Amino acid sequence: MLIKILGSGCAKCERLEQLTREVVAELGLTASFEHVREMDRILAYPVMTTPALVVDEVVKVSGRLPSKTELAGWLQG
Repeated sequence: MLIKILGSGCAKCERLEQLTREVVAELGLTASFEHVREMDRILAYPVMTTPALVVDEVVKVSGRLPSKTELAGWLQG
């Protein structure tokens, strides 16, 4: 599974990555992470605000921090 965090590196972007890594570890999943900070690459996705979470090229959330329960649902699906 490829997980991308879209965002410039702000506190919320870093927190989204941290939360996602925690959930991946708790679920015992294997995933590789990429933090996309370049605006031209972020704009390639249908997101209006960051941070955004992309799992296997599907945007799961943007503009807010999801709960761990939400993250677990998306990552297990």
